[in-house]
Amino acid sequence: MRTHRLGWPAWARPADITDLLRLSIPIAFTRMSQMLMAVTDAIVLGQYAPGQLPYILNSWLPMGVSLGLGLGVLLGVQVLTSELLGIGREKESGRIFRRGLWTSVWLGFLLMGLVYFSADALFTWLFVDIAPPTDIEEIVDPHTVAGSVASVTRILSYGMVGFMISTVCGYYLEALRRPLLVSGVMYFGVFVNAIIDLALVAGFWGFEPMGAEGVAWATTGSRLFITVLLLVAVVLLTPALRKSPKAPADEARRQLSVGTGTAISNVAEWGGFNLTFVIATWISLAANSVYGYAIQIMGLCFMFYLGIATATSVRVAEAYGRRNLDEMRDAGRLGVAATILMGVGLGIILILFNDTLAGFLVKDDAMIGGVHLATGIAALLVMASVVTVFDGLQATASFALRAQEIVWSPSLIHIGSFFLVMLPACYWLGIVEGRGAQGMMEGVFIGVFTAGILQTMLLEWKTARQPSRRAV
Repeated sequence: MRTHRLGWPAWARPADITDLLRLSIPIAFTRMSQMLMAVTDAIVLGQYAPGQLPYILNSWLPMGVSLGLGLGVLLGVQVLTSELLGIGREKESGRIFRRGLWTSVWLGFLLMGLVYFSADALFTWLFVDIAPPTDIEEIVDPHTVAGSVASVTRILSYGMVGFMISTVCGYYLEALRRPLLVSGVMYFGVFVNAIIDLALVAGFWGFEPMGAEGVAWATTGSRLFITVLLLVAVVLLTPALRKSPKAPADEARRQLSVGTGTAISNVAEWGGFNLTFVIATWISLAANSVYGYAIQIMGLCFMFYLGIATATSVRVAEAYGRRNLDEMRDAGRLGVAATILMGVGLGIILILFNDTLAGFLVKDDAMIGGVHLATGIAALLVMASVVTVFDGLQATASFALRAQEIVWSPSLIHIGSFFLVMLPACYWLGIVEGRGAQGMMEGVFIGVFTAGILQTMLLEWKTARQPSRRAV
């Protein structure tokens, strides 16, 4: 391992740490805005309609898989733009953005149609046809659960096109090192989302409370505002519409292939996590709510990791564009080290403030089926403090691998970890062993631990021991 003259590792140079922080902090706050919308939704529901949280959580099964697919397919915009920036040719990047924009439009309409028209059949199958005979039938008719979740899902699907377009714009602006601009727009979206939530869920300003459906309309409406603002920023402040030189012969293929592997990983990760909400609902609506609120807090923590992962990806891609193996290796290792340090800090916060966070999420006296929600959430947050570290590791390592165009190995690890390890573990521990929400979190830990360790080992092996010939 290369070291400085003073003895510390080469990847820990102060200039590199500063660069990582300069990129990752605004990106983390940008990504956090997306999760803050979900947390805001959950808090408003927890205060005014806590029994309807499972409708929102389960609606994200088809939506989450679709969004994860789109986020992956479109990631090539960020990676290829970063490569051009790394060699000082960012003014040529307009063709990359335009290619990604058209992809986002047709992909958005396709996914919107699939989600909208499949919602009824999907949730009837999950909650009526194949649901095991558990406590859910004692609390509410499973047909009601299926119908309510499908209705919320259809409302959310209206925002699919806007989400895809805003994703391309955000990726492009971040790759051009304008993450603070993206952060500002996203937090405006959080504000708009909160206002609509208060109107349509809490019934402020004379509006009729709509519960989970009001949350869905808030998400869809705020996404429209975000999309319009980001498009304006891209048009006015970047070379997106400027004429570009003719693209290299393999550029379009590379832009799609980099994102395709990520899409598969996202489908595995997002689909796997969202299927755990279904399993939790099979246990009971109370288990779904307790587990779901804990996962919301984990998701908020994950945005910090995602900031580090995205910044690491940008730095690795820039080094890859320069064909500098030492910089690629150092950027990856620094990202992993930063993730571990962040995980320790976040874990301590979750342990120390678990009761406070639980009380903030739901009313102190909120109960479902005789289960006290705040107490159950606080208990799960203690275990979540460990789970979240490995969740961050798998994200940072896989992002660093894809920035070097190592695509399929990380995808296979995600598929195996989430579908072949996590989901069976959640079902067994939560339902078969009867451990409820606690068993669900234990199953998640087994899955993300597997993914985190394997992705980190693969990153070290690929970049330190057997670097790709293409990068030499």
